[in-house]
Amino acid sequence: MEQQLVIMLEMQDAMNTRVHSRWREQNFEWYRAIWVECAELLDHYGWKWWKKQEPELDQVKLELVDIWHFGMSDLLGGDGDYQALASRLAPALTRFPAAGDFRRNLEVFASDTLQHQRFDPRKFASLLSDVGLSFDELYSQYIGKNVLNFFRQDHGYQDGTYRKTWAGREDNEHLAELVVALDPARPEFKDLLYAALAERYQGLSA
Repeated sequence: MEQQLVIMLEMQDAMNTRVHSRWREQNFEWYRAIWVECAELLDHYGWKWWKKQEPELDQVKLELVDIWHFGMSDLLGGDGDYQALASRLAPALTRFPAAGDFRRNLEVFASDTLQHQRFDPRKFASLLSDVGLSFDELYSQYIGKNVLNFFRQDHGYQDGTYRKTWAGREDNEHLAELVVALDPARPEFKDLLYAALAERYQGLSA
């Protein structure tokens, strides 16, 4: 687990550096991005008592992965030692608490994030437990989304030339298909995934 955490921390640092070469000095409000994602997450899970709603668990998990991006960024802003950070994170993500009331735990997490303006790994682990998102699934989904973010940047995301929809489907959907076709345990998983995305993108754009 610690090695997987190191890989994710390295990838997140690289993504942040791609967006801004001196990102640590910018004091970005990662906590703000986290609580906004919490609101979007709750909409996917469902909270309206006046209409029938079923949790959209796939979307809920994707939003949790997005929160994980921002959470790691918050932690990395104060400590660039990947191994030390991984060692501190591992206990929180190893001993998952028993599943509980997701809505209430999400509100506790969001409230804590706003009050202390920081990411709490243990409260985040409670949310993973509540929706049955294992660490291995968090890892594979994070790697996939990070690779997609790099792919978007490499293909014109910032200047507006990148097209998120290929052959009538969003790139997230293509990504999901490619992730399950590869083995996330392989050391070259992220490189294979990037190559598969590029091949499909070029084939559908031809």
